[in-house]
Amino acid sequence: MDKVENIVKHADVSEKNIEHYLCDQVKRLGGVCLKYSNAGAVGYPDRVALMPGGRCLWFELKSLGRTTSNVQKIRIKQLEKIGHTVYVCDSKESINGVLEDLGYVI
Repeated sequence: MDKVENIVKHADVSEKNIEHYLCDQVKRLGGVCLKYSNAGAVGYPDRVALMPGGRCLWFELKSLGRTTSNVQKIRIKQLEKIGHTVYVCDSKESINGVLEDLGYVI
């Protein structure tokens, strides 16, 4: 495989591409997908999707095959302790799976 093919292949499974896909799906479903950043604390999920009906979905997005860091695992546990669920997704298929499991039609 040449360099161009590698770049194209990586672009399809990159965190940025997966993030863009999530935002498009959430918008299509009538929600708003916000980038979450907190200058005072690291490790929080990348995106929060505010869905119709008051549902709030947290997403930590990764490039295909990547995993969460130790600080991200701590933040996820903190959010879960107060009743939130954080979905870790590394592909378009994993995003579709989460949304479908929650009852959304993809």
